Amino acid sequence: MEKRKLGKSSLEVPPITFGCNVFGWTADEKTSFALLDAWLDAGFNFLDTADVYARWHPGNSGGESETIIGNWLKARGNRDRVLLATKLGMEMGPDKKGLSRAYIQTAVEASLRRLRTDTIDLYRSHRDDPDTPIEETLSAYAELIKQGKVREIGASNFSADRLADSLRISAENGLPRYQSLQPLYSLVERTEFEGPLEDLCMAETVGVIGYYSLASGFLTGKYRSNADVAGRTRGPRVEKYLNDYGRGVLTALDEVAQRYEAKPGQIALAWLIARPSVTAPIASATTLEQLSDLVEAAEIELDEDSIRKLDEASKPG
Repeated sequence: MEKRKLGKSSLEVPPITFGCNVFGWTADEKTSFALLDAWLDAGFNFLDTADVYARWHPGNSGGESETIIGNWLKARGNRDRVLLATKLGMEMGPDKKGLSRAYIQTAVEASLRRLRTDTIDLYRSHRDDPDTPIEETLSAYAELIKQGKVREIGASNFSADRLADSLRISAENGLPRYQSLQPLYSLVERTEFEGPLEDLCMAETVGVIGYYSLASGFLTGKYRSNADVAGRTRGPRVEKYLNDYGRGVLTALDEVAQRYEAKPGQIALAWLIARPSVTAPIASATTLEQLSDLVEAAEIELDEDSIRKLDEASKPG
């Protein structure tokens, strides 16, 4: 498998990132261990999580995903084979959010403890914090890198202007730079990333590991009517795609999938992997069958005609 350099960083990653937001939510610890074992056995090693995963699930308080990963790392003794990416900044409780120096110092220790590791390979700002000076945030990251607690840093959910400001301040002050961006990006969610943000990432060599790559499962083709989403965990998230535009994208996916004897979701991932600006899209799985689909998707190389068909069908209106 050909690895890809993440931005200008020291990290080389496989073409798909495993999204661990499902751990402690739709995948319990036993299932999560099986998925992680299979992912590593297939030659993939890049894991995406965050301190806030899966705080939204009833009974959770946040940190569940990191805790499961940490338990797995301890049980398997394979930390040196894994690239760990986690995030901070989303609200974890009263006065527990943002990108201030003080909170970064607190949050990183909590993540390291849950992950049962001494070092986070890629530590990311989960969202922008306009109330904290950029210099303060980047200086705090510099301290963590000097201490060996973090290798590289990245951003998530940043606007083009704020990411550009951050990169400029890094260059002017000799501070660590955001080597990656984690934006919302898929065949049915193109407007937020394409344009100034994508142009900036290309020009500044910022690696892109977009989230919701399969649009909460919509692009797998399993949600094609209101009846399909009724009672499903992710149902409320995909209802917005059940329109003429969304169905048109599914039709194009079906046609291309038939050409490659593949599944629609695999083609949706292959389209992202083929995008010059994208390094390693994030995708999740809750069963070994779904994980196998992700592995196979990384081997699909779409031809120009297939890419053109998908581009046209998913062109934002």
